[in-house]
Amino acid sequence: MGRIARRFFGIPSNGGASGKEMGRIDARLQALGIALPAPLVLPSANRTAAVQVGRIVYLSGHGAALLEDASVKRRGKVDLDITEDEARATARAVAIKMIATLKSQIGDLDRVERVVKIVGMINAHPDFERQNVVLNGASDLFFEVFGPDIGCHARSSVGVDGLVDRQPVEIEGVFLIGD
Repeated sequence: MGRIARRFFGIPSNGGASGKEMGRIDARLQALGIALPAPLVLPSANRTAAVQVGRIVYLSGHGAALLEDASVKRRGKVDLDITEDEARATARAVAIKMIATLKSQIGDLDRVERVVKIVGMINAHPDFERQNVVLNGASDLFFEVFGPDIGCHARSSVGVDGLVDRQPVEIEGVFLIGD
């Protein structure tokens, strides 16, 4: 990455002793104070956290119940057990977990050419009508990490009556990968 692009993203050069620069997205995560957790590991051999078909990576639903981040709400129904703001913070934490899974699948996050689409399922009280605001926690994170050209994506936010383990949020994603 060039000096001007690094300045635009606010990313310091991290040449180190080896002279190898940190990737643009890894440096952006570092600048944002985001440490990636372990990637998602599903509890059964009959499914996987990610599948790549050609240049497309499909991420399985990442749910709040499998987050390591104890600072967010991992269980509960939005607008009954947890607030909209708490659910939005949980959606952000889920998106961080998704990035960790994506990195484990493709290696270098600079290979992401586009966050194509995310689908968020929000476990909420039947009268709750702001699922889109909850999912903004994830959308804003992808936009902030990958920038407007790569991070702006299509999405659907769906209210559901329940999710496994009473988790408030589950998000799946589709990503376009380059060489």
